[in-house]
Amino acid sequence: MKNKGGIRNNKGAAKVLLFTAELAAGFVFSGTHMSGASAFADISIAGAAGLAGSAAVLLGSLLYSFISGSVGRNIVKLAAMVLILIAKLLMDNKRDPRSNGIFTAICVLLAGTAVSAVIGELFYKLIFYIFYSSLAGFTAYSLSRIAEDVKKGRSADLTAGSGCFYAVVFTIYEASLCSVDMPLLNIGIITGAAVTVTAAHFYGYIGGVICGSLTVCASFLASAETGMTVVLLPAVGLFTGYLPRRRASVSAGIFCAAGFMLMVLTGMTENGIDIMLNYILGAGIFLAVSPYFSDKRIRTQAQYIAEMPMILEKRSSFMSDSIGSIRRETAQLAAVLAKQKKAEIQTVNELVKVCDKCYRRHLCRRQGSTSQKGLERLNVMMEISQENFPQELDTCIRRNELIRARNKMIHSDTLAKLMEMRTADCRGLLGEQMRMTEDIIRTMGSVPKLRRSEPISRRMREKLEKFGFVPSYVTAYYNNSGRLLAEMYFSAENAPNSVTRICDLISDELRTAFSISEPVNSGKEVRLRLFEKPAYSLEVCTASRRAEGSEESGDTFTVFSDGTGTGYVLLSDGMGSGRDAAFESGLTAELFKRLTTCGADCMTAVKMINSIMLTKSTEENFATLDVLRIDLDTCGLTVIKSGAAPTVIRHGREVTKVSARTFPVGMYERSEAYVTDCEFSEGDIAIMFSDGVSENEYLFIKELLLRSDDLKNIVDEICSKAPKFSHSDRTDDVTVIGVRVVSA
Repeated sequence: MKNKGGIRNNKGAAKVLLFTAELAAGFVFSGTHMSGASAFADISIAGAAGLAGSAAVLLGSLLYSFISGSVGRNIVKLAAMVLILIAKLLMDNKRDPRSNGIFTAICVLLAGTAVSAVIGELFYKLIFYIFYSSLAGFTAYSLSRIAEDVKKGRSADLTAGSGCFYAVVFTIYEASLCSVDMPLLNIGIITGAAVTVTAAHFYGYIGGVICGSLTVCASFLASAETGMTVVLLPAVGLFTGYLPRRRASVSAGIFCAAGFMLMVLTGMTENGIDIMLNYILGAGIFLAVSPYFSDKRIRTQAQYIAEMPMILEKRSSFMSDSIGSIRRETAQLAAVLAKQKKAEIQTVNELVKVCDKCYRRHLCRRQGSTSQKGLERLNVMMEISQENFPQELDTCIRRNELIRARNKMIHSDTLAKLMEMRTADCRGLLGEQMRMTEDIIRTMGSVPKLRRSEPISRRMREKLEKFGFVPSYVTAYYNNSGRLLAEMYFSAENAPNSVTRICDLISDELRTAFSISEPVNSGKEVRLRLFEKPAYSLEVCTASRRAEGSEESGDTFTVFSDGTGTGYVLLSDGMGSGRDAAFESGLTAELFKRLTTCGADCMTAVKMINSIMLTKSTEENFATLDVLRIDLDTCGLTVIKSGAAPTVIRHGREVTKVSARTFPVGMYERSEAYVTDCEFSEGDIAIMFSDGVSENEYLFIKELLLRSDDLKNIVDEICSKAPKFSHSDRTDDVTVIGVRVVSA
């Protein structure tokens, strides 16, 4: 109860603070102007805020108007805010951005029309108020969109149309601040200078030019005189952003120096002291906030495209090396498993060789067609013995040698046909491998929806190099959920001995708790992945029993993560039971884990495993593959099956069975994996099991899931009851895995 009271107190304090800020905004912006008319910044805040916020802005504006004696000048604004407050009461305090924008525009137009009609200037000012109300409504709409993003924890999207909302709000409120009268100082110019140097430092010359240009535009909207004092700000942002990445203090110094030099070179020294004072104060604000700046909440187009080609190139080469390493290891495995010698295919007619050694060959040749006809008949016979030996060769003294020679030829022909069939199988396998290659290229060529963070990437590299680690490539990026991830590549000879040390160094540098995935070795490079903890984690419980008379279970299961916030639970059942089955299932599980952690998608991994299992030896061995792929940011569940038993899923209070008629990997040339997405949420349970669990047990499993939440007890019960539900005399290995998503 004490904690709940503290939370309520925090929420109450936040509401009081927000109300005070809105009250102050109404007071400050009420006296501002833009392009010779009263600025509508306070009206837009009232339109975008909630009911309490609109009242706070109106109260602040009234206070300023009474103190400054400008009630008459601000009558239109005050009337508009009163109408907005009434509209929000009628709208039941809805916060829809579109409604806020429309009602703000209508209220401003009604207030302006009414006041103009009273003073008899309706005809002259109607067009002005139509334009004025449209701008005020669009600004309120833009501010509502921004407030909605902040409330929902979204990143500020400065790309495409979303960036327009931020540009409009920045320009309007910057113009209003520029019109605030203060001796020597100009709040708008100081704010614009701080934003410009911040953008130039973190986003390069593009950020400096854009923010500088918006500041100049806002200054000219305030007044031409103010605009002329900062007309060179985009050029200052350009020079500051063009220079290589540096410390914040250096960027601030370059910004002030560039501003001073451009001012002197252009002869704009009349208000030089005022201008430089504003620039220096803006640079000071930048120095104060730069240590706390994070691009986690800001998205720009440059982040998506600047480093993506390099990332894709690095991932592609890493994947290629990994596949080559697996291929070489598979070839070595095939050499160890191969026990049969290569059969020699006879290409010479053995019958002729027997006749050439006979001393009676000249007599047979004088007989002519009779002996030749007998040899031709013998040459096409597929089964030969003493009984069906050709009559034309009854007088042949080398009858037994001819029979042995013909049988040898028959064996060679049969072997040649088998080799031809094998070649045809290899052609089919080659076609499947080409399809796999196409899938890999397509997967690696697609640009991921990631936002790269250049400042954090640079800090990571510098931190590692400072402590003696030499990565070949470092990149940090945010995924769609706003989680920070990082990839570091080291050459094989420079690979770190302790991944925990790497994780601790980066966590200490960024003051963020990171986890690190297992190192992945491509043969030439080693990759490490660091990641912030996702929203969910996996709770996994298992139970298993061996078949009677078997010393080792033929089932293999593993739980792993690819380092991007995706968890995998895998179960493979080898053919039969015992050591050979365990070898097949273990190989299948290890290959799938290695391929997916290297970057292959699940379907490509299954196809490649199928190809390896087919060609690794002449023996017929295969294994099932059952995989749950879970996105730990969103709870998204994907089920992949290749010859595996069904999976039972409890979603809410509903229990469903996911099954597919597919073949195990290694049985046919073309893999037929089944992939489906399932609804899954926090607290839901998925049960996987091997073929040792009979379908007769499914009703019992369903009842067990509906009446119990004890995951360990569920898998133990299923495993212990498996022999009772089986009608077969032969027992099989049993493995049961229970998976539940829990909050992290």
